[in-house]
Amino acid sequence: MADMGESGLVLNLGWMVIGAACLGVLARRARLPSIAAYLVAGLVLGPVTGAMVLTPAIGEISEMGVVFLLFLVGLELSLDRIREVGKVAVAAGLAQVVLITAGGYGLGRAMGFTPTESLFLAVALSIGSTVVVVKVLSDKDELDSLHGRIAVGYSLVQDIVVLVILTVLAGLARGRGLDAGSAGVGLAKALAGMVLLLGGVLAASRFALPRIFAWASGSQPTIFIWSLCWCFLMVAAAHACGLSAELGAFLAGLSLAQLPHTHDLQHRIKPLMSLFVAVFFVSLGVGIAPGEIGGSWMPAVVLSAFVLLGKTAITLAAVARGGHGERTGFLAGVAGAQIGEFSFLFVAMGVSAGMVGGRVAAVVALSGIATIAASSYLFLCGDALHRICRRLGSLRIFHAPGQDADALEPSLCGHVIVIGMNTLGRRIAEELHRRGETVLVIDTDPGKLRGLPCRTLHGNIEYRAVLEEQGLADAKLVVSAMQIEDTNDLLAYRCKEVGVPCCIHAVDLSVMENLLSHDVAYFMLPKVDVIKYQSAILRGQGLLGGRAP
Repeated sequence: MADMGESGLVLNLGWMVIGAACLGVLARRARLPSIAAYLVAGLVLGPVTGAMVLTPAIGEISEMGVVFLLFLVGLELSLDRIREVGKVAVAAGLAQVVLITAGGYGLGRAMGFTPTESLFLAVALSIGSTVVVVKVLSDKDELDSLHGRIAVGYSLVQDIVVLVILTVLAGLARGRGLDAGSAGVGLAKALAGMVLLLGGVLAASRFALPRIFAWASGSQPTIFIWSLCWCFLMVAAAHACGLSAELGAFLAGLSLAQLPHTHDLQHRIKPLMSLFVAVFFVSLGVGIAPGEIGGSWMPAVVLSAFVLLGKTAITLAAVARGGHGERTGFLAGVAGAQIGEFSFLFVAMGVSAGMVGGRVAAVVALSGIATIAASSYLFLCGDALHRICRRLGSLRIFHAPGQDADALEPSLCGHVIVIGMNTLGRRIAEELHRRGETVLVIDTDPGKLRGLPCRTLHGNIEYRAVLEEQGLADAKLVVSAMQIEDTNDLLAYRCKEVGVPCCIHAVDLSVMENLLSHDVAYFMLPKVDVIKYQSAILRGQGLLGGRAP
């Protein structure tokens, strides 16, 4: 099946698409991400049955899948989503990369891998999968939950780390190994090319791209073609700078991510990307030598267990120390406890550069299949697992010093939720707490939560899941001290949905009519407005002189 002719290429592609389709159906029924199915299809077609072998032509086509994959990830890389969960996402993402890399390197050396092989294994283990994280969260409709946004946030942080890793790898490949002198020169050239390329991207995204896409906005097909044009221009620019095509595609997507047409572009590119990505992951499985499978099972099992436990523990500790509940940290950790698509890409680049051999690729492929499958299933029963672990007391070691596990849990009933820690909000929360009420305060600024005697939560109540996780339906009262009209209106509507009385700080009298339609029980009005309101009522009843306004 190694025919290099046109018929051989078509037949090989046909086998790969058929294998991906069949295993993809089984994976969907088993509620597994398609990436794991594609890897298994490649193992079946290649090392297991020998139905096909990897050819250079297939390799070039599979590289297109990587280009489109990184282009799409760049399009989805919203820095605003990272800011929403702020330091917690950055801390969890970077901690995973550093600690998992260190631990993975030690395990690799202990299992007999060379220093270079251990380093590639360790880095591959540390890189999660944004694709898988989004998939498992979407399946449970928890993408907008607090733990969901944290998981997506630290996955996006790791995507940024991948950008640096690919640059370093390009430099090492240019230096033809890990020799200090040649690798240093190659790395310096790669970094210089990276700076040049990034500068060009930033300039184009600010001055050229908005005008071009504003001109093309009248035709959706034109926008699609121009986005692909920009993608391949950046791929060519990366090649000219001595960098990888994947890096150019990533930067191309990142530069388009802030344009108003991004959402439409994502939907248009995904079908095209899906075909090439399937070919890429199937080809990874096909390219593993049959002799490498037998000796890779035990290292894969050990490393998979390390990834599942290590990433969950690191995330739980980072989230707990960020002031969020241990359930939030546990679920966020389980959702991202897998080896991602960039791990396979990283190792594939190492193999093509001659830095590592097929055994490393086999271990990473098997570990990827195991961790993707395990993390997906574990997240489905995440709440039950959390209750078991908490009952056993195995989560206490992750709490910050002086932190009470019960105080972090959102299982409240008969409590008062106070939102917005301005001067008014703090006085209300402190007084209610003094009177013996169970009070939970919420604010988007963690600094405003310090020093309060009651339970606190750093979060944005515009996300439905934030209030739901804090027991909105079981609350006695919701008080908003905010002066944000739209957010107060949304809060009043959600309180009305679950039948919980709410007290709203009305900015002025003009907003009261809309809030009254949501059955707001109490209003807090500025003193001047209250006087005007009472005067208008008294005049209307003829109890004061003058006309009612």
